Amino acid sequence: MISRIFKPAVTRFITPVAKFALRIGITPNGTTFVGALGVVTSSLYFYPRGDFFLGTAIIVIFALSDLFDGTMARISQVGASRWGAFLDSTIDRITDSAILIGLSIYLIDSDDRLAVVVIVSLVSGLLVPYIRAKAEIFSIPCSGGIAERTERLIISLLAIALDGLGVPFVLAGGMWLLAILGSVTVVQRMLIVKRALA
Repeated sequence: MISRIFKPAVTRFITPVAKFALRIGITPNGTTFVGALGVVTSSLYFYPRGDFFLGTAIIVIFALSDLFDGTMARISQVGASRWGAFLDSTIDRITDSAILIGLSIYLIDSDDRLAVVVIVSLVSGLLVPYIRAKAEIFSIPCSGGIAERTERLIISLLAIALDGLGVPFVLAGGMWLLAILGSVTVVQRMLIVKRALA
């Protein structure tokens, strides 16, 4: 929902930067890999240590590569292929999972039962794109739902960062919201497929 509203404006803003990156020899897939490596490394280094605000700030910087690689691929037609789409989708799953895994490690080490909620959020976050991919095998468009990837990523990073700044209850609230919205989205997409197949 959020990405559909803001994506055109963001794309217009970053297009000149993407063109410059292509001119100096940076490739879309290279951008994807560097961004993913940065997000995974930061998530698994900072979050288990409890460095939530600093970790999130660094993750956000690397996560911006996700905006640039798609634009670069469309401009250059390099990576704008089925392989490029597959690679981007797979890496999105890896980076999103790394964020919640890093947080889970910290919570489990702290004997915090919120870890269970984070794991539910992780599983629902993996099921949402899985259902879409499975639906597309049957030629069923299935990109709806109350919380797509952008919304879930914003909720998780915002909650973690604010907790790092000492805001009380925000981490628990954010993770519960993430788990609920993710689970609702899973059900919504399952119903979309059920109606289409019926």
